[in-house]
Amino acid sequence: MRGLIGFIVMIQGAMGFIGQVFFDGAWGLLPHWFSLPSPAYVGLFAAGAALAVWGDHAKKRKQQGQGAGSGAV
Repeated sequence: MRGLIGFIVMIQGAMGFIGQVFFDGAWGLLPHWFSLPSPAYVGLFAAGAALAVWGDHAKKRKQQGQGAGSGAV
């Protein structure tokens, strides 16, 4: 679930930054609710990428059976 949320946040950050810097306004859902500066969209992209990597890493660790709590469920 972290990976999916991270991917969505990453896309929103990229769309907001690209739209605001290269076109006349930010794109995506966030500009409908918040007025953010361009560096904030870069931060959102980085946070989304970190969540996506974290989620992917946790999924791989769970598949290998090396995580804490990987007992019988």
